[in-house]
Amino acid sequence: MPVTEPTARRLRVTLAEEQVRGRVPSLVAAITRDGVLEWRGSYGEATGAADTPAVDLQYRIGSITKTMTAVLVLQLEDEGRLSLSDPLGKHLPGTAYADRTLRELLAHAGGLPAEPPGDWWERVDGGPFDALAESLGEGSAAFASGETFHYSNLGFGLLGEVVARQRGRTWWEALCAHLLEPLGMLRTTYDPFEPHAQGWSVHPGTGELVQEPHTDTGAMAAAGQVWSTVMDLATFADLLVRGHREVLPSAALERMCTPQSGTAAGGLASAYGLGVRLFAGGSGTLVGHTGSMPGFQATLLVDRPRLTGGVALTNSTTGARLPALVLALLDRLHDEEPRLPEPWLPSVEVPDPVREVVGTWHWGNTPLDLVWQGDTLVSRYRTGEVHGTWRLEQGRFVGATGYHHGEAIEVVRRPDGSVSHLVVSTFVLTRTPYDPAAPIPGGVPPTH
Repeated sequence: MPVTEPTARRLRVTLAEEQVRGRVPSLVAAITRDGVLEWRGSYGEATGAADTPAVDLQYRIGSITKTMTAVLVLQLEDEGRLSLSDPLGKHLPGTAYADRTLRELLAHAGGLPAEPPGDWWERVDGGPFDALAESLGEGSAAFASGETFHYSNLGFGLLGEVVARQRGRTWWEALCAHLLEPLGMLRTTYDPFEPHAQGWSVHPGTGELVQEPHTDTGAMAAAGQVWSTVMDLATFADLLVRGHREVLPSAALERMCTPQSGTAAGGLASAYGLGVRLFAGGSGTLVGHTGSMPGFQATLLVDRPRLTGGVALTNSTTGARLPALVLALLDRLHDEEPRLPEPWLPSVEVPDPVREVVGTWHWGNTPLDLVWQGDTLVSRYRTGEVHGTWRLEQGRFVGATGYHHGEAIEVVRRPDGSVSHLVVSTFVLTRTPYDPAAPIPGGVPPTH
């Protein structure tokens, strides 16, 4: 349901203050929660389309396009058409940077240069992929493979061609068929379609507007070509919150949102997943992307635990601090109208393997309490800190979070079939501290 009138007023004030501070012609934003539009608004009317409200206009979304391209690559992985461990040369033979993996390109960890050779690709119409490939040289790499995060528009231009060859159609045709149409994002297009905002730059002294070009970036389109609306991007935000069975299953979404690369300067404040930026904030980590093209800036961020998403768009080359704005809007929503937590529900059916392992276990002298919550086994220290969580998969408990993420619990039984102890990657857990019947390191260390 929409936010209350007082909350809507505060959200609009937050939006207005950024439009004024940034000196941008127009600024539009939308907030969603659990797949429902909670609020949308605009401030500033210099859109170039005076007869249409700004919230209904197309804006250019820049590098949010990269997240869409990443979804297409992950779809191909799920279909078994490729592996993210594949070197680029397996899919684009004869192209430069053939030894860099698809995963490295998605995470900007391949060391590729930030931009392709030649004129600034964002401001000139681009050519076909063959011309782009011929212009590349291996000696222009900024870093060795996997050395650090280094943002590369070029890398996503190459990924777009991988998608095109795997699908047997253009990157844009693949995006329409496998993402935009299934999600109903019908106002998201390759070129601008009326009604759309005009992109501007703002003179720093006089405040006059200078018209910016609306280019066709050709082979680089997969890095930043797309135009969209706040409503379509709100739909895309919901995909990044919950996934979608046909477009991006939850397992693929989890891989996408797992940190892959970063920099020493960025520390724990930011990182990069597979086609998504990760920012510290909200309930912990915000996931999404920023975007800019001549005349436009864009940001889409979601707070997955809170099921919220925010989008902000402006038709100015610079000026607005959109990531900070979206974070402020999401925080305002949470502070003013927090989401109710899911109610605790008693267990209805407890699998037999669960009954054998719940209760108190000890790692040496350290107690751990294992409790079944919903469909998850949770282990906690007596301090209340969560040690890890486990999912029951085909009769085995496999770590979902924590130190033993991905490791399985081995249930060791006595000759009579009763449970003696648990082993997790050599960690031995016993029902009593240092049970002498269990092996080292669960038992009492030998004396010499």
